[in-house]
Amino acid sequence: MFVQLKSGYNTDQGPSWICWVDFNKTWKTARFHGRELRRFQGPDANFYDIATDEWFWLSGPKRDRTDLRYGAGQPQVDEGALEAYEAFLGGAPLPGRETG
Repeated sequence: MFVQLKSGYNTDQGPSWICWVDFNKTWKTARFHGRELRRFQGPDANFYDIATDEWFWLSGPKRDRTDLRYGAGQPQVDEGALEAYEAFLGGAPLPGRETG
């Protein structure tokens, strides 16, 4: 997943990651990097950290690497997700999305 911290930064200037994210069955709770995020609809975010109230944007990564809509730079790719991400950039489907 592509994850970006939105709180405390100008539009698309916060740190971002390509990383594994675990969701609960209803997709209303996400966990990454030891954080527990809950889904909500904000002006520029779709999850918030229940411990810190920070806002995050979570989405699937883009093959053209334009994950940051307005900002320059690239997300940090977690070591554990690197192999799957490189395969995705090379044309492979995202893990879990092999059939659509």
